[in-house]
Amino acid sequence: MADTYSVTRRTTIDAPPSEIYARINDLHRWSDWSPWEGLDPELQRTYSGSEAGVGARYAWSGNRKAGVGEMEIIEATEPSHVAIDVRFEKPMKSTSVSSFDIVGADGDGRSEVTWTMTGKHSLFSRVAAPLGFFDKLLGKDFEKGLAQLKSVSENG
Repeated sequence: MADTYSVTRRTTIDAPPSEIYARINDLHRWSDWSPWEGLDPELQRTYSGSEAGVGARYAWSGNRKAGVGEMEIIEATEPSHVAIDVRFEKPMKSTSVSSFDIVGADGDGRSEVTWTMTGKHSLFSRVAAPLGFFDKLLGKDFEKGLAQLKSVSENG
């Protein structure tokens, strides 16, 4: 088994790349579409660093479901790419990179958005990955997040 894992999901959104990029590149706007919003109604959020783009940071601390962690944008190429370093402290320590690639579809106002997370296997993912559980668990969250990103991008 490889030392790393990768989970990818994609969707098509009826909105131009610049609009979608703005929702991903500004961590303050993640609450509009993140699949993890609502896991803890009392989630504590802290923003620091840049307002948006490279250097923007978002830290959270919440209940058992939300956990504790931090994200930092490490790459931003408008309007096509954002990469984010994601570090979890709880419920288990892990580090990964989430990347979003946005490709306009021939000038028709539609975009294909691909969300990929890569990281080093933990003990849990080494056990879960061969059984398909890890991809299904994370993939389900990515599908939910992309559906919500699609909804907010297309409807307002």
